Amino acid sequence: MNNRNVLISGAGIAGPALAWWLRRHGFHSTVVERAPSARPGGQAVDIRGTAREVLERMGLTARVRAECVAERGMAYVAADGAVTCRMPVHAFDGEGIVAEIEIERGDLARLLYEETRAEVDYLFDDSIETLIQTDDGVRVTFERSAPRTFDLVVGADGVHSRTRALAFGPESAYLRPLGAYLAYFTTPYAEDEGWFLLHNAPGGRVVGTRPTRGGRTSALFSFVSPPLDVDRRDVAEQQRILADQFADVGWRTSELLAAMPAARDFYFDIYGQVRMDRWSRGRVALLGDAAWCPSPLTGQGTSLSLVGAYVLAGELAAAEGDHTVAFARYEEALRDHVRRGQELPGGGVSGFLPASRAAIWLRGQSMRAMTSRPLRRLAARAFFSKADGLSLPEYAASR
Repeated sequence: MNNRNVLISGAGIAGPALAWWLRRHGFHSTVVERAPSARPGGQAVDIRGTAREVLERMGLTARVRAECVAERGMAYVAADGAVTCRMPVHAFDGEGIVAEIEIERGDLARLLYEETRAEVDYLFDDSIETLIQTDDGVRVTFERSAPRTFDLVVGADGVHSRTRALAFGPESAYLRPLGAYLAYFTTPYAEDEGWFLLHNAPGGRVVGTRPTRGGRTSALFSFVSPPLDVDRRDVAEQQRILADQFADVGWRTSELLAAMPAARDFYFDIYGQVRMDRWSRGRVALLGDAAWCPSPLTGQGTSLSLVGAYVLAGELAAAEGDHTVAFARYEEALRDHVRRGQELPGGGVSGFLPASRAAIWLRGQSMRAMTSRPLRRLAARAFFSKADGLSLPEYAASR
């Protein structure tokens, strides 16, 4: 079996990373993306553990490092801006931990697009409408482009994957809400402190700022809530919800909310995890958040996507395109690694969004304890070990 013509849905991080590895193994990829171009902006994402080795095998470590966010660490602040506790980026130096690589999501997506665009077909401003599987391939209709048949289809189109809905069924069967919402956007304000600053308010709310590579400030808002009846495309309603939720919160909140309507990269979504018993059905497979979204609370999404792309492409190459073999080996190789990556940090949502002033104070005490000498080694293992533990297979390149 020689299935070499692959359609990938999603030009974020998982999709172009898969296209990079498939190209190396002699496959031809087409990437379809709903957005009109590679998406800019977004929060800084972490590349940890085994994913750093994937990046090294791609030969992209130096280029990614050149575009990293210069962040000094994370700090919590009171309503008057006074720092209550800090966790510097080098807090765990000397504990056998290699610091993670932090880069803005949009910068990493652009870099991967630039690395693949010469030999990968990109269909921007388009999306999959239908998938019909046959013995010989997958017949795909698009919103804009003419219908085509591909040997295989991979959904790397995020937590609300259209590919998953078409091939596996409704989102409600797989997406598990965690009881909170997240929003972020870039503001024009200059950030000169270099810290990821967070301010908690009672009621399970947090507002934060972090530096961007362009010298501006990225704003973050999170709040505890049951699922809301809001359209994911209704930005005006989402922004109204945020303004109402944070109307009485101090620190820089009013300033950041005032900048929100002009943001070009506004993002609002539920905290959730995708849980699936299988990541493939016939000739269709899922990758990254579409298959196993761990939620932003874990900090593992980008790392799992990079590792998953490497393994999926490698198994397809090792099986000479036989998807029945490759997809099974892909799941077998990654299942335990993904399970560890989906484990929420201590306290889960309530640890990040404590409900009361007393709980906020206790969380600060806990953070100070974690960076103290007696507990530093244990904390380092708890924070970073979930990204390690997978021995990457070696796959022979076709080129």
